[in-house]
Amino acid sequence: RPADYLRAVKAHLRSSRQKDAFRLLQQAAVRFPDDPVILSYYGCMQALVDKKYRSGVESCKRAIALLKKAETFGEETLYPVFYLNLGRAYLAATRKTDAIDVFKQGLKYDNGNSDLLKELRGLGIRKPAPVAFLDRSNPINKYIGVLLNTPKKGPAGKR
Repeated sequence: RPADYLRAVKAHLRSSRQKDAFRLLQQAAVRFPDDPVILSYYGCMQALVDKKYRSGVESCKRAIALLKKAETFGEETLYPVFYLNLGRAYLAATRKTDAIDVFKQGLKYDNGNSDLLKELRGLGIRKPAPVAFLDRSNPINKYIGVLLNTPKKGPAGKR
């Protein structure tokens, strides 16, 4: 089953064994060529491990297209992962601008996705200034930003 492959792939990735994960994904892609989740991870690993950037990006895009066409229940939760994989494939291909656009697109489906936010922060992307028509360094923007990003105190005065 595709889910069994994915469990094993994710275990390899958590252990930083990308080549092992890629080998498993190659097998899974042969057995389940139209499974969008397998295809998304396969495309990402194809770009990262095998250095086949163009086909990796295309596999990721095809996975997103298959997911959109399938219209299954719960697909909204998969979009951030698919855009994360596509963005990582773009980064492997040194297409930073495309990667940033794709990561932002993924955040439209889940604006709190920690993996997408981590990738964007790693690329040096900052949140927009609170008052857009003022410069980021303007004291008004600075203090509004501090107020917006200060954790609220809980019931016992804890943060």
